[in-house]
Amino acid sequence: MSKEPVTSRMELLQGTLDFIVLQALRWGPCHGYGLVQLIRSQTGNVLQVETGSLYPALQRLLRQKAISTEWGT
Repeated sequence: MSKEPVTSRMELLQGTLDFIVLQALRWGPCHGYGLVQLIRSQTGNVLQVETGSLYPALQRLLRQKAISTEWGT
């Protein structure tokens, strides 16, 4: 059995999450917890993105220069 379909499925899921995050960020800058809450509220709690998935997605998007970060207090 080939591992290619599993990899493709994982890439599809990651790409979908990346798209959801980018869509959520269209509303403006947001921190991680705010993104989780925004996605939950905009989907009527249908999509519940866990931080274990969100932060790797944010790192992927940052590496691709699709988003930028800012530190502050």
